[in-house]
Amino acid sequence: MDTRIQFRVDEETKRLAQQMAESQGRTLSDACRELTEQMAEQQRKVLSHDTWLTEQVNQAFDKFDQGKSVFIDHDSAKSRMEARKAKIRNRG
Repeated sequence: MDTRIQFRVDEETKRLAQQMAESQGRTLSDACRELTEQMAEQQRKVLSHDTWLTEQVNQAFDKFDQGKSVFIDHDSAKSRMEARKAKIRNRG
């Protein structure tokens, strides 16, 4: 079911926005709808990422609880990361 969104802006803002929308071959309503849809899609991506991240964290804790975690000291982790970065830089 479609829903209606209403908001208020001053006349000058409305006039200029309509001019911009018309110059792009669309109505102001179309432009507002597109912006709303874009924002909703961005939020879907955020929610999807949050879900994925939560799953990853939970898997890491499960692995830890099962005694299957492997810990790496800071210097080794730093060294590994530098090696990965260098490898990526050398691809280009």
